[in-house]
Amino acid sequence: MRILIIEDDPLIGDGLKSGLRLLGYAVDWFANGRDGDQAMNVVHYDAVVLDLGLPGEDGVALLTRWRNAGRHLPVVILTARESVDSRIAGLDAGADDYLIKPITLDELAARLRAVTRRVAGKPEPVWRHGDLEYQPALHEVRWKGHKVDLTTREALLLELFLTHPNRVLTRDFIRDKLYDWDADLESNALEVFVHHLRKKIHPKIVRTVRGSGYALGQVDAEP
Repeated sequence: MRILIIEDDPLIGDGLKSGLRLLGYAVDWFANGRDGDQAMNVVHYDAVVLDLGLPGEDGVALLTRWRNAGRHLPVVILTARESVDSRIAGLDAGADDYLIKPITLDELAARLRAVTRRVAGKPEPVWRHGDLEYQPALHEVRWKGHKVDLTTREALLLELFLTHPNRVLTRDFIRDKLYDWDADLESNALEVFVHHLRKKIHPKIVRTVRGSGYALGQVDAEP
């Protein structure tokens, strides 16, 4: 999941970015709406964390403009404005959730998962692929009924394959979805995560397509 943060306070913005990255999310952070707008024009984001007290165009005006322009991605407002009027203004502008600072990182991540579920129309889904079961809201994986312990990054990689079951995913596509613009990656980082999925779930859960990338494997016939 790729998250856009628009927050003018550098301590909060950098803290959210670092914390969500540790949880396995790809995150880009900008301090004003103008730069956030430019990023949205070139990158697909799964959700936005939006402050209201921004320099220049404030968060409510920015969100209203997005909705009027047909941008319907999930938006979670995270602000110090506690008044009922501010909540109503934010929700009426099109916010999917409204949170008051301070908030724990775990709760923010849970709220982001919840709003993306609602927008996708998939309340608490369980995805199945042969003997594999995956619950994206919890990043919980089961293989033949047994729980498989994956890191958040491993679970997000598996989720990416499950959402594109009949497609070969190039390395560039996967890196764009799972990592940030400025991420410092080892050259074999992706291969390491693929190896972990094969080791923890099944050797054929991900197949290598030589010269192209990776694809979800078919393991239904395996014992």
